[in-house]
Amino acid sequence: MSRGPEGRGRMMGVGARQRGGGGQLRYEKVIDLIERLIADGPLAPGSLLPSNGELAEMAGVSLITVRRAVDECARAGLVVRHQGVGTFVGPPRLVSDPARAGGLLSTLTGSGGRLSVSTRVLSIERCIPSATIARLLEVQPVEAVWRVERLRLIRGRPMIYEQALVPVRLAPAIDADLLAAGASLYAFLEERYGLHDDSEESFLEVSEPNRRERRHLRLDGGSLVARIRGVTRDRGGTPFDAYQQVYSARHFAFYLAGRATRQLLRSTDIMDWEVRPLGEVTEGPASTGGF
Repeated sequence: MSRGPEGRGRMMGVGARQRGGGGQLRYEKVIDLIERLIADGPLAPGSLLPSNGELAEMAGVSLITVRRAVDECARAGLVVRHQGVGTFVGPPRLVSDPARAGGLLSTLTGSGGRLSVSTRVLSIERCIPSATIARLLEVQPVEAVWRVERLRLIRGRPMIYEQALVPVRLAPAIDADLLAAGASLYAFLEERYGLHDDSEESFLEVSEPNRRERRHLRLDGGSLVARIRGVTRDRGGTPFDAYQQVYSARHFAFYLAGRATRQLLRSTDIMDWEVRPLGEVTEGPASTGGF
């Protein structure tokens, strides 16, 4: 994974078999060729890829092999097809540091303010947590939590679906108008209730999106998402947010820093990240702002 706000990691094993003692598979040779053309500079993001015939001649393989290799590259987001025009080098991945404190723009490492980030509040409602969420947030099983759903747009395109679960006991009211106007949820929680984002613990997994995530992120049938679930604590160690962030997997790479001790999260917790609606849903208009 390269440094900076945008980078392109090597596409390892996307739809491919493990390499055995027999050597490299033919279509993997073509993938390596395409990756070298991009990494060494002849092809930049947005550049037209050589034709299948040219790639076949360069790699010494058949057109069928080239088509499979290009299919794999397209599935991984390395290239983008435009019907009737050709195949182009895809945009570089955004590099996100989800554990970094601050607004979403600051978590896109090294962005330097070049990215345009906006927020759409989808809903704010009071819910009853699942047993796992209740344990993680240290609330009673029947104690209400806020569910704040937002869609994050980068350069006008929906890229991240977010859900924050905040105990009503710690935050008796959520200012929907303020969030809809673009305010940061964490800045609001700190200013109104003294809940400072001091530490986080999270899991990351790659999985299929559910129907709601697919619709909001405008994903096609074969797309995967990177799903981050975690807990945020204040300076006193009180958990005040059980969050979920769903990224379009082909557009992001992640910087993650480890820690030696696990405080709350267990590997089985990601299986029960649910709440049940309790009250009215508050809809919010599109707006700009940070986390």
